[in-house]
Amino acid sequence: MVKEIARQIEIPKEVAVTVDGNTVTVKGPKGEISRQLSYPEIEIRKEESHLVVNSKLDRKRQRAMVGTLAAHICNMIKGVTEGYEYKMKVVYSHFPIQLKAAADELIINNFLGERKPRSAKILPGTKVNLGKDEVVITGIDKERVGQTMANIEQATRVRGFDIRIFQDGIYLVDKR
Repeated sequence: MVKEIARQIEIPKEVAVTVDGNTVTVKGPKGEISRQLSYPEIEIRKEESHLVVNSKLDRKRQRAMVGTLAAHICNMIKGVTEGYEYKMKVVYSHFPIQLKAAADELIINNFLGERKPRSAKILPGTKVNLGKDEVVITGIDKERVGQTMANIEQATRVRGFDIRIFQDGIYLVDKR
């Protein structure tokens, strides 16, 4: 006898979900996200008001992937209903950092007094708002918002100095 593993995900009323083979598309008030989610022996199907992610095999790897795919779908649903917002703080002690948002990159001038500007890639689907000493990244795709935040944080990494003394940079403060 084979035990079946399944996870059910409730679909809110304002969200429309379609499953076409391995592609899951989620539409909501804030936008639309589409992803290819596939793994051997795991199926995703839509039933009336919920999605079911299940596997016929009861193995450790399949159980883990059922949970992972269900979490990805939940993140997509949260993204199209509420969206994601990451707040970052600009920290400097000696040289004031100047930020400029271009089309697909954030340009960081005067970091640690450097003459050459540093840049961080802004992924499509994310929006970067610059305040006086804060950067706010918003979007509906959690992975793209998080990767944009990581790009900014990595662009202002201190190299060649003692990081206990030179704590300048742009750091994550709040996630929503």
